[in-house]
Amino acid sequence: MLVLAAVSDLQYQRLRGAVAPRFMLARAPTWDVALETIRGRPVEIAFVDPALGGATSGQEIERLHLHFPSLRLILYTLMTPQLARVLLTLGQCGIRQVVLRGVDDHPDRLREFVEAESMHAASHRLVDQLTPAIAPLPSQLRWVIEDAIRNPGMVQTIQQVAAQARIDRGTCARQFARAGLPSPRHILAAARVLYAHRLLQDPGFTIEDVAKRLGYAQAKTLQQHARKYLGLTAGEMKLSLTPEQATERIVHGFLTPARHSAAQAS
Repeated sequence: MLVLAAVSDLQYQRLRGAVAPRFMLARAPTWDVALETIRGRPVEIAFVDPALGGATSGQEIERLHLHFPSLRLILYTLMTPQLARVLLTLGQCGIRQVVLRGVDDHPDRLREFVEAESMHAASHRLVDQLTPAIAPLPSQLRWVIEDAIRNPGMVQTIQQVAAQARIDRGTCARQFARAGLPSPRHILAAARVLYAHRLLQDPGFTIEDVAKRLGYAQAKTLQQHARKYLGLTAGEMKLSLTPEQATERIVHGFLTPARHSAAQAS
């Protein structure tokens, strides 16, 4: 999982020492870089410092929260007289996670913050919703699929899934067929469509942004997958379906073994 660090160099070094290698960090020395990183890379958690721009202010953080409500924001800053007002304003917006530099940023504490927030990230919630559908798979394959959902675009083919599970391609294919499931390629493509649907609920993301974040070479492929797995364009699925409805359409219409087997037979 990728964590954005829109903080000072000292805070970035503390974060890196605390959460690597389990979590990858992307450094953003300015708010413009932070915005560019969020739009173009699969960031799900962000440590942000109200003092990043010089004067302590919550304006840029409020803007991030407004445009990307699915992004988990953690304030990481130094206690100053100006901070209390900023914390009050951001708290009223719903941003309440705070780490004070030199007070509660021990490596163990930072790691706990990130691990706790990762449980609420969009990809983790998606895995939770899809886990029952892929439960018939052997554990080593299920783990590979779950990890691939959390890191979209990293694993996409049956060869890659088999290699990650340390089995041969034929065995991998047979185990998916025995579970009554479509191929890994289809499962992961459908999961990426669901992930895209969730991201498109954020007003700050365009279809092109989401396609890039999820590893698509071009937005047209995302549109094709949206039609294939949800029967809608990316724009239509954003407006027509809640996350729960999109998940139900994929799970019950595509991933449920009995229905998938019937579709294959017809």
